[in-house]
Amino acid sequence: MAFTSLTRRGAILAGCALAAAPRAFAQPAKPAAGARAVTVAQLFDTSATQQDVSKDFLIGSRAAWQDINLRGGLHGRAVQHTSIEVDGRAASVRAAIAQLRDNPSVVVLSGTAGDITAGHVVATLKQERLGIAHVAPWLQNSSLDIDERTFPIFAARQEQIVHALKSLTVMSVQEIGAVYASDVEFNAYQQEFERSAADLKIKLQTFRAGGDLIRLGQKLTQTTPAILLFVGGTPELAQFTQGLEKQSRQRYVVALADVNLQTLMQMGAARNTPIIATQAVPVVTASVPVVRMYREALAKLFDEPPTPLSLAGFIAARYTFEVLRDADANLTRQSALAAFQRRANLDVGGFRVSFDQRRRGGTFVTQSMLTQDGRVIG
Repeated sequence: MAFTSLTRRGAILAGCALAAAPRAFAQPAKPAAGARAVTVAQLFDTSATQQDVSKDFLIGSRAAWQDINLRGGLHGRAVQHTSIEVDGRAASVRAAIAQLRDNPSVVVLSGTAGDITAGHVVATLKQERLGIAHVAPWLQNSSLDIDERTFPIFAARQEQIVHALKSLTVMSVQEIGAVYASDVEFNAYQQEFERSAADLKIKLQTFRAGGDLIRLGQKLTQTTPAILLFVGGTPELAQFTQGLEKQSRQRYVVALADVNLQTLMQMGAARNTPIIATQAVPVVTASVPVVRMYREALAKLFDEPPTPLSLAGFIAARYTFEVLRDADANLTRQSALAAFQRRANLDVGGFRVSFDQRRRGGTFVTQSMLTQDGRVIG
């Protein structure tokens, strides 16, 4: 069935949202008598190009905070996890930050999703000179300047691009294509792709969809590289692969971490095109402690299958909790910010966070593959 518009995105995501309704679960452990709740705020982008990313990321964070409360909360205080919808525009983010600014119970911003919104939060906190920690955002923009308020723990786009390209150089690939779903992605990431390809001595052809991804997939020629790096969201990739179905030449598509392979199958991606996706967290079947904890919490609290993006949301919340747990028990916005600014190396159940000179704390990248028979491996 042809994927002709983004209206199907809404239908799929609405179904996913219903599937993600929380299970019935035990009441959180009660905080100590007279103790106020600690409020952790999370901004998530519900715009058309980001809602599939934000939905999964938010579910993972919710699972983590609910599980933390079931285990007694933070310093004997319950954690109030407050999620705030934004529409991806800078004005929407500024309004959300203004809503939180004068609420002293909000001690930290944690797990902002997706990338564009996270970038707006960074800029807004600078402009407002607001002293609040912005922790573990889904900040994919590698070139953004990070200040003393923001603490990224996931590998950014640059690390993902380098990982993907290096895996191709091992296969002696000398030429690839870079496909941009829209002008937004082209303007944000084209320079990073060009720089990384030049460093690795890989020839790069650039393709811009211009609003019609199916047509772009159909009009590729025999001179187009067989391996294509796709920059865009899950529904856009589904459209593009449907265009590739009309091609006689076998293509391989490498997508970056914003793509959800499970949702891609639901959206009718072409089965004849193998798809590899980079991800900035361990694979969801890994045996490392934080992934086991994630799977157990998700199974207990939500009717939702494990995905890399919801695992990222879970890890974001767990990292936030680990640092806050080592802060002053009389937790305030100021003491929380000071605790994060120490930027100590931290092992979050096997996911290691170690900040570099650019104030970024994550370089971990791995890959998963959607096979022609619809299985996700890796």
